[in-house]
Amino acid sequence: MGLLTPLAVRIGAISWMPRLLPQVVWVDKRLQSASRGRVSILDIAGLPNLTLTVPGRKSGVPRSTPLLCVPHDGGWLVAGSYFGDPKMPMWVRNLRATDPEGDAVTAAMGGRTHTVRWRELQGADRSTAWQVMLRTWPNYATYEERTDRTIPVFHLRPAP
Repeated sequence: MGLLTPLAVRIGAISWMPRLLPQVVWVDKRLQSASRGRVSILDIAGLPNLTLTVPGRKSGVPRSTPLLCVPHDGGWLVAGSYFGDPKMPMWVRNLRATDPEGDAVTAAMGGRTHTVRWRELQGADRSTAWQVMLRTWPNYATYEERTDRTIPVFHLRPAP
């Protein structure tokens, strides 16, 4: 956790924040591009993060999405929360369309890129991971209250 993390948690809980997500993502992508992937808005906020790159399910074109992540069990946990929006994030749909053990899915952190394998967590595994994630980003509980959908949780791990 960083010095600005408490402020980031407060901002992330604001009810109208989801409307600004496209602008936040735009700024974050520019910041990451200018820093060659070494700095993101989440870095400034003192939060762990990665940029997940997944082929588009229809186009096959690689799509990159900056995500808050939680280091866990030799990999990273990510949630398809989209600030509690009722719509599923596009990256989730694209990820689900890939082969979890074979397709070219990458995670970039701090200027390093890793090929990753993924697993969508269900049942008790998801519940346990969700509690781990809440310790890093308590706003996941707020996002869960905002939506009727189950927020998917994925465990990413470096490919062998």
